[in-house]
Amino acid sequence: MKIVMEKIPEHGSCFVCGTQNPHSIGLSWYQKEDKSIYAEMVFTEAHQGPPAHVHGGASAAVLDEAMGAVVWRAGYSVVAVNLEINYKKPVPLGENITIEARIFEVRPRKILTTSEMRLPDGSIAVTGRGIYVEAPHLFKNSGFD
Repeated sequence: MKIVMEKIPEHGSCFVCGTQNPHSIGLSWYQKEDKSIYAEMVFTEAHQGPPAHVHGGASAAVLDEAMGAVVWRAGYSVVAVNLEINYKKPVPLGENITIEARIFEVRPRKILTTSEMRLPDGSIAVTGRGIYVEAPHLFKNSGFD
């Protein structure tokens, strides 16, 4: 079965996916048919924490962006109010890593998300859970409203 994915436009100066930001991690996001968000990337020495491994903050930023993107693609103008990141295995530099995020639950005042970062063998290295709330006032006249 072939999985169909749609490339998501980048966010200009975004730290994770913006092409206008010289310090951007440089990710391209895709939305799958099931509405989950997907990306593949290779972390470099610019993302290093422990020797030859990814900094935990870089992993957290990528999972936050993935979870935020899945909620934005669902039509909500949101910000994160809570992130929970669990590090299960070290993420090595120089290897193809996959990232996925999905909406877990929509409540009246918040949207709950989950995400994971997988190693080339398919094992889960980092997981994330997020709570996002609508904040359209923060995005007025920004191009994201």
